[in-house]
Amino acid sequence: MPVEQTKTNLSLPVNTMQAIGKYRWTICALLFFATTVNYLDRQVLSLLQPYLSSPEMFNWTNSDYANITSVFQFGYALSMLFAGRIIDKLGTKKGYAWAIVIWSLAAIIHALAIPIGEGIAVVLGWFGIVGFSISVLGFMFSRAVLAFGEAGNFPAAIKATAEYFPKKERSLSTGIFNSGSNVGAILAPLTVPWISSNWGWEWAFIIMGLIGFVWLIFWLVYYDKPEKQKKLSAAELAYIKSGEEEMTIETTEEEKKVSWIKLLGYKQTWAFAFGKFMTDGVWWFFLFWLPAFLKVQYGIVDKAVMLPLATLYTIAMVGSISGGWFPMYFIKKGYNAYDGRMKAMLLIAFIPLVILLSQPLGHISYWVPVILIGIGASAHQAWSANIFTTVSDMFPKKAIASVVGIGGMAGGIGGVVTSKLGGWLFDSYKYAGIAKSWVEARAAGLGDYVSKLQSLNLANKKGEPINLNKIDLRSLPKEVTEQLQAMDTGMFDKLLQLQKPLVHAEMTTSYTIMFAICAFAYLIAWMVMKSLVPKYKPIIDL
Repeated sequence: MPVEQTKTNLSLPVNTMQAIGKYRWTICALLFFATTVNYLDRQVLSLLQPYLSSPEMFNWTNSDYANITSVFQFGYALSMLFAGRIIDKLGTKKGYAWAIVIWSLAAIIHALAIPIGEGIAVVLGWFGIVGFSISVLGFMFSRAVLAFGEAGNFPAAIKATAEYFPKKERSLSTGIFNSGSNVGAILAPLTVPWISSNWGWEWAFIIMGLIGFVWLIFWLVYYDKPEKQKKLSAAELAYIKSGEEEMTIETTEEEKKVSWIKLLGYKQTWAFAFGKFMTDGVWWFFLFWLPAFLKVQYGIVDKAVMLPLATLYTIAMVGSISGGWFPMYFIKKGYNAYDGRMKAMLLIAFIPLVILLSQPLGHISYWVPVILIGIGASAHQAWSANIFTTVSDMFPKKAIASVVGIGGMAGGIGGVVTSKLGGWLFDSYKYAGIAKSWVEARAAGLGDYVSKLQSLNLANKKGEPINLNKIDLRSLPKEVTEQLQAMDTGMFDKLLQLQKPLVHAEMTTSYTIMFAICAFAYLIAWMVMKSLVPKYKPIIDL
C-alpha cells in the first residue's frame, strides 16, 4: 500500500503554557491512575501473606510463597516479551483497555483460588501428578493470569507518553505516572488489611479488581492518538512533536514491524534489559516481602502494617517525581537527553546504599528500616522513571513498546531470581535457627521434652501436618500450642523463650544478605549500561 508522506516543521515558537495547552497532562493523569490500580491489584497478596501463610490458614513456607510470587514474576517476564508487540499491533487505546480488563478479572479470581486449585489438582491427578498444595496451585494460577494482564501496563504507558510528550518532558511525565505505583502501594496497606479483617480476605481481591473497570470508562472516553484527538490544540500538538528536527507523517494504518532479533542486535536494547534485570527484582522484593519482614523482625501484622508501609511508599513517591525532574538539571546545562539522564542515574544509584544500615540500626526502632528502605525505594522509583525514558530517547516510536517489553521480560526474570533466592534464604536460615534451638535445648536439660515434641504427629484444624523443624513455636496454631502446653507448660515456655532469639537472629542475617544485594544492584546496573552505551546514539536504521 503506498505511503503518503509530508515533511512538517515542528519548531514552532511557544510563549506560554497557556498558549500551548495542557491536555497531555490529562493523559498523564490517566496513566498515573492506571498504574495506581495496577499496583493495588499486585500488592494485595503480599499484605495478606502473613495471614494466608499462617498455620491456621494455608500453612505456606517462605518457599511456597516465593513459588507463588515467582509464577507471577515469570509470567510477567514472559508476557512482557509479547505485551509490547501486542500493544504495538492493537494500538495504545485498545491495547491498554484489554490489559486492564484482563488484570482486573484476574485480581477478582484470586478469591476463588481454592476451588481453582482443587480443579487443577484433579486435572494433574489424571496424569499421575499429585502432592501439590491446593491453595498454592490456586494462587499460582490466579497470579499467572494477573501477570499476563499487568504486563501491558508499562509498554502501553510508555508508548502513550512517547505519543503525547516531547522528549524533554518524557522523564518528568514518566516519573509522574510511575509514582502511581507508590500511590497504589500506599493505598493498599491502608485498605486491604481493613477489608480483610472486616469482610474476609476474598473481598480484598474482589474490591481491588473492580476498581480497574471504573478506570476503563475514563480511558475509553478521554484517550485517542494525538493526531486524532479533538481536545488537543494545534499548538500543543506542535509542542509535543518539538525536539524532532522534522517528522515524517505516515498515513498508513500499520507501521512496518521490527523483529525482536533485530532489536537484540543493538547494544541499547541490552543496556536497557540489563538495567531492568538488575534493579526490578529489588522493587519486587520490597513489594512482596516487606509485610513478611515486618512480621518476622518486629511482630507487626494485620492493621498494624498500615502506617509503616504507607509511610515507606510515601517516601518512595517523592523519588518517582523528583527523579523525573533530576536529569533536566543536566539537560539545561547543555547535555543531550541521554547523557543528562545517565549522569542523574549514577547519582541515584548511590542512594540505595543507605539500605545497608537497616539491620545494624534496626534495634533502635522499626521506623529506622522503614525510613531507610523508603529512601532506597524512592531511589528505585527515580531510577525507574529514567531507565524507561532511555528507550524513547534512542528508539523510534514504532519500536518503543517492543523494547520496553524485552526489558520488562528481563526485569521479570530478575524478579524471579530475587524472589526465589529470598524464599530459599529465609527458609534456610529459619530452619537453621530452629535446629540450633534443639541443640541448645538439650544442652539446657530439655532433651526429653524436645524428643517428645518431635515424636508427635501434629496437625492444624484443617488436618494439614505441622513440622516443628520448619515452624517455630511462636507461629504455631492456637490449638497446637495448647496441645504442647498441656504436656508441660513450664517446659514449653522455656523452649519458646530459648528458640525465639535464635530464630530471630538467623532471620536477621537472611534479611541483611537480601538488603545488601538490593543496595548494590543499581551501581552494578549503571556500570554495565554505561559500558554498553557510553554516549548518546539514537537508532536511525529501523
